[in-house]
Amino acid sequence: MLIISLCSSNLFDYYVTKWSSVGAAEAVAAIIPCSGHGRAYLEYGLVLNGHEPVCECNPCYSGSDCSKFSSDCAADAGSGDPYFMEPFWMRHAASSALLVSGWYRMGYTYNDESYISQLLVNHIKKLHETVGNAVTDGKYIIFGGGSTQLLNAAVYALSSNNNSSDTPAKVVATAPYYPLYRTQTELFNSRDYRYEGDASLWKNNTDNDTRFIEFVTSPTNPEGKLTKAVLEGPNVKTINDRAYYWPHFTPLPSPADDDLMLFTISKFTGHAGTRFGWAIIKDKGVYEKMVTYLDLTTVGVSREAQLRTLKILNVILEEGDGKEIFQFGYSTMRDRWIRLKQIISKSKRFSLQKLSPQYCTFFKRVRDPSPAYAWLKCEREEDKNCYEILKAAGINGHEGSMYSGDDRYVRLSLIRSQDDFDILINKLTNFVAKD
Repeated sequence: MLIISLCSSNLFDYYVTKWSSVGAAEAVAAIIPCSGHGRAYLEYGLVLNGHEPVCECNPCYSGSDCSKFSSDCAADAGSGDPYFMEPFWMRHAASSALLVSGWYRMGYTYNDESYISQLLVNHIKKLHETVGNAVTDGKYIIFGGGSTQLLNAAVYALSSNNNSSDTPAKVVATAPYYPLYRTQTELFNSRDYRYEGDASLWKNNTDNDTRFIEFVTSPTNPEGKLTKAVLEGPNVKTINDRAYYWPHFTPLPSPADDDLMLFTISKFTGHAGTRFGWAIIKDKGVYEKMVTYLDLTTVGVSREAQLRTLKILNVILEEGDGKEIFQFGYSTMRDRWIRLKQIISKSKRFSLQKLSPQYCTFFKRVRDPSPAYAWLKCEREEDKNCYEILKAAGINGHEGSMYSGDDRYVRLSLIRSQDDFDILINKLTNFVAKD
């Protein structure tokens, strides 16, 4: 027994030394310069032995070291890839580095036969308590592949009914809204629910036996406004999408205490590729139905995604109780919003959504707006498709109709890399000057 313990101790020391060096190598690989306009990722040079690290260039940049810039390249302001957080994690490359052994959790479940890390659940509860953006006491928490998977799991749980004669629940949202609410609901084409458009159209029709499921996004995507449910009544259930309810995107007036709330690490820390989200649920029956949905569709979120999320949250909570990451995120987004507003203010052709400074309980002061997206409007009567107007000027956004809004609007993403934002600002500046 003594020999086994000694061997185990030696083996442990060996792995600590070995893994620490590899973890440090991973952190070093992350800071290969690539001229500051690209990244050399883990796949090259570390996982594939004998391969030289290769730079993956940001849009509009090329060359082996990403030093060549193409001025003819269009500004990418369409996708919501949250690369704006990348500099923060570059700063914390060593402390956030993670090496996963080949034998790490090869089974389907944890020791308690569940698909969920209870240690991660505890960290999520501590996170919300620290930030003050959600109440978790007395509620259930489940995981999903980003909030994307949780959206339909929630619709399924709130619409399923043992009475087969019931009419399908009407799934609605207030325009403009995240398009996945509609497209995902229509894709699954369930007999228990059906997409029925704008919530405001049903405001005076909730007194009968028709069941409603309303998506409530706060702050909204694309406008960045804090909102509440439109529909009321005993047959109305709400799914509260809180993807952007973090101090770097919006003031926090109080902790959210909704019956069903969805969060995602994508917009919180910027790790969209990790595909991890969680739901906070009050009702046990709804929780159990969502668990059934997730168990049958994916057998849980990958153990590696849960481990990486745990590592990320631990870094955030250990270093200043989250103040550092939120201050970084807020300063970045506020400065981008200010720069954008200054340019648009010089034009009579365009306008932006109106957002006002508000008190934030996290920062304990009044804070300026710092939305994730610009909801840009073309004001001229003849500019009926703002997307096409901007596209002709070398700016790619998302059409207003994608969000069930008017095509006089276009959504511009402000959360991409600094290169992407600088190119967007340059294109807009030139366009406004010529106009």
